[in-house]
Amino acid sequence: MSTIDNLPPLREVIARHDLQAKKQLGQNFLLDLNLTAKIARQAGDMTQCDVLEIGPGPGGLTRGLLAEGARHVLAIEKDARALPALGEIADRYPGRLTVIHGDALQVDPLAHLTPPIRVAANLPYNVGTELLIRWLTPPEWPPFWQSLTLMFQKEVAERIVAAPGSKAYGRLALLAQWRANARIVMTLPPEAFVPAPKVHSAVVHLTALPRPRFPADPAVLSQVTAAAFNQRRKMLRASLRGLHPDIEALLEQAKIPPTARAEEIDLERFCALARVLQAARQAQ
Repeated sequence: MSTIDNLPPLREVIARHDLQAKKQLGQNFLLDLNLTAKIARQAGDMTQCDVLEIGPGPGGLTRGLLAEGARHVLAIEKDARALPALGEIADRYPGRLTVIHGDALQVDPLAHLTPPIRVAANLPYNVGTELLIRWLTPPEWPPFWQSLTLMFQKEVAERIVAAPGSKAYGRLALLAQWRANARIVMTLPPEAFVPAPKVHSAVVHLTALPRPRFPADPAVLSQVTAAAFNQRRKMLRASLRGLHPDIEALLEQAKIPPTARAEEIDLERFCALARVLQAARQAQ
């Protein structure tokens, strides 16, 4: 599929621009354009959407997004070496690709995007989870994005979609599933990447809900889940003791057994506890 857009194959692009992946930047490149186009399709119909991409590297997914019809792509790339290669893609798709040289944790993408907006990225391993948490915890909800189609280490992806009772279940699952529908749509072996990482990878697709699945104050819910999972082996009456002097009564009010552990409690009950705790604090 090197002729997807009449641009050279990615191996040739990498060699010509000396773009060997750097471990310190969390880079692992996908060179199969059939695969990058398949990932792009997981984002859905993009013909009426702007798309935010983080860490495009030599532009494999960028080319997939544009070839699959994205209205406009904003690609934020920290590695200056990749800019000439991305510039060649921009020339091939006039007016449809904007490239910003910068750190995705510091750049405000909304200055360059027009709603509706989707996010699609093979995220650098070293910032992927932090970016996801930012996108899931904006000051106001709904967020700026309609959907997130993101590649993570498979272990992280499994934590995002985990159900109660599983080892992967924790704060990340609760945060993601409180405000979005999340599912794993693809898994990729290490050999799909250059260089091959030591772990499998997976693509997670998250669709923003119009409102959180259950009512709760975000700050209180975050406090409850942090305390619960930071000491996940303990019973909740012990791990949550610091949140309120009468935590056992509040747990029972939220219909949670005080002897239960965090991994046994579903999202609905955690939200109920956050509401009960907030009411108890306001009544003090």
